[in-house]
Amino acid sequence: MKVAVVGATGLVGSKMIQLLAERNFPVTELIPVASEKSVGKEIIFKEKKYTIISINNAVAAKPSIALFSAGGNTSVEWAAKFAAVGTVVIDNSSAWRMDATKKLIVPEINANVLTKEDTIIANPNCSTIQMVMALYPLHKKYTIKRVVVSTYQSVTGTGKKALDQLLNERKGIEGPMAYKYAIDLNVIPQIDTFLENGYSKEEMKMVHETCKILQDDTIKVTATTVRIPVIGGHSESVNVEFDNEYDLKEVKEILSNTKGVVLQNDDALQLYPMPLNAYEKDDVFVGRLRRDETQPKTLNMWIVSDNVRKGAATNAIQIAEYLVSKKFV
Repeated sequence: MKVAVVGATGLVGSKMIQLLAERNFPVTELIPVASEKSVGKEIIFKEKKYTIISINNAVAAKPSIALFSAGGNTSVEWAAKFAAVGTVVIDNSSAWRMDATKKLIVPEINANVLTKEDTIIANPNCSTIQMVMALYPLHKKYTIKRVVVSTYQSVTGTGKKALDQLLNERKGIEGPMAYKYAIDLNVIPQIDTFLENGYSKEEMKMVHETCKILQDDTIKVTATTVRIPVIGGHSESVNVEFDNEYDLKEVKEILSNTKGVVLQNDDALQLYPMPLNAYEKDDVFVGRLRRDETQPKTLNMWIVSDNVRKGAATNAIQIAEYLVSKKFV
């Protein structure tokens, strides 16, 4: 079981390597891949040193699985080349998510659609993953009509440069800027570039990916995505309108019994999800459940998850675990 990690030195790539060890994935040979400036450097995996190689040499090594987290351009250029030598690619970029020929997978929801013929598999956007993890069991029970979501997203979603910008600003150090504006003591209501309709790419990812994962194009989604000076994970305020009436007690029971979801919902104890507590955990935390009193069949909820783990690296490795369990690789 040769496993390549493309983008091995980045925030998500390094987390993938950490999680391959944590989850005891059956790796017989790790193939760390990064840009030319990192080739030749060494990383440690399970107390053994591995040398970072070029992506061209990684294709020649014919890994069983390649975990991609090196940006969309790299995925577009190289994913098919890996697939051509028999490698299954699990891609964390946006390159393949809305490709009709590629599966967009959150394992707890739709891993069952995967087959041995799927050689390039898309990992959803981090903010979408945590939202659909909470919405899916409720959609099965009550049928979702419309979702209004506002996000409060960690700087780690942008990458190491953004994390460095935040930490430098807190120390009063000038350095490279990942954002046009300061992020410390600030809120930036833009994630990714703006489109002609006035929405950002991140917002439209949430719209389209939600429908694809839940396999229901009738669900209406509108999103506002915001970057905040936080490290531990993404938070989301979600307003969900159902076709059918719901019972709040039943909603809590459903979420409490959903694998990968943790209900933190106790007003008396001031218990609710926060990125500080979600950091380095793989679960999706849900709380602040309450009825929208302005219209019927509508629920307000608060969803938090570590975007680097479940929102990216963990989800990708869970896909790989499913492929192994089904003997697809």
